[in-house]
Amino acid sequence: MAEPPQAHQRPQLHDLPQHAKERLAEMREHHFFTSDLSVNEFLLVKEAGFQPLGLVMGSSIYHIGYQPVRGVAEELTMLTQALYSSRELAMVRMEEEADELGADGIVAVRLTLNVHAWGANVIEFMAIGTAVKSDQPGFRGPENRPFTSDLSGQDFWTLLNAGYRPVGFVMGNCVYYVGQAPQGQPTVNQELVGITQSLYDARELAMERMQVEAEAMNAAGIVGVTIDENNHTWGPSVLEFSAVGTAVVPIRDDHHIPKPTLVLSVGD
Repeated sequence: MAEPPQAHQRPQLHDLPQHAKERLAEMREHHFFTSDLSVNEFLLVKEAGFQPLGLVMGSSIYHIGYQPVRGVAEELTMLTQALYSSRELAMVRMEEEADELGADGIVAVRLTLNVHAWGANVIEFMAIGTAVKSDQPGFRGPENRPFTSDLSGQDFWTLLNAGYRPVGFVMGNCVYYVGQAPQGQPTVNQELVGITQSLYDARELAMERMQVEAEAMNAAGIVGVTIDENNHTWGPSVLEFSAVGTAVVPIRDDHHIPKPTLVLSVGD
């Protein structure tokens, strides 16, 4: 199984900006919250027994170093490591903000990439979500950190009602030089076997690394998995595949799933 970069060296940060500390302290003192949840999500999260505490975020602006391409299909491990580290720093800083609020977890997490004007190899990852606190104990994640989940408020409510809880947002990635397509126009229909294999290998590495993270949390599985493909600024033959999802564990043996009900609109 392919180990995630820094899988056993998760950053321990206590470097929140002063303004962030002041904002979070004021929210906690006055019991005032902010949230990027929709109205329906907000109400369902409360129905599930969680109180929204505030919008939390983390970011990391990272310079991606140069790794030469040798002309053979292979993973570019230095680039894989840089992108993984940048995402992880953003996620940990978001968790730090949630911890400052006394949250048990973060729901509706979004992890975005921004390319600024400082240079072709400078990127920013930003993680944002809504910190929540449960009216019951036992919902914090590994190492007593707030749990993280990219599930919507509706999916979060459904998951809990079905007898599962999220333990953490998990991810894996792989930057791969996939090789060059044959020059000129092919005269017959044919599979480009080498490129097919490269793309398959890269996706598989990203998926395996996400799975390793979930297994390290003793999760029963991963829900809501998405796989993204991005070539950033490296050219068409160098691609990054990233896989993300929410690792979950059962909280009871009876996983009763409420049957959906039909709702007819009476509007125009």
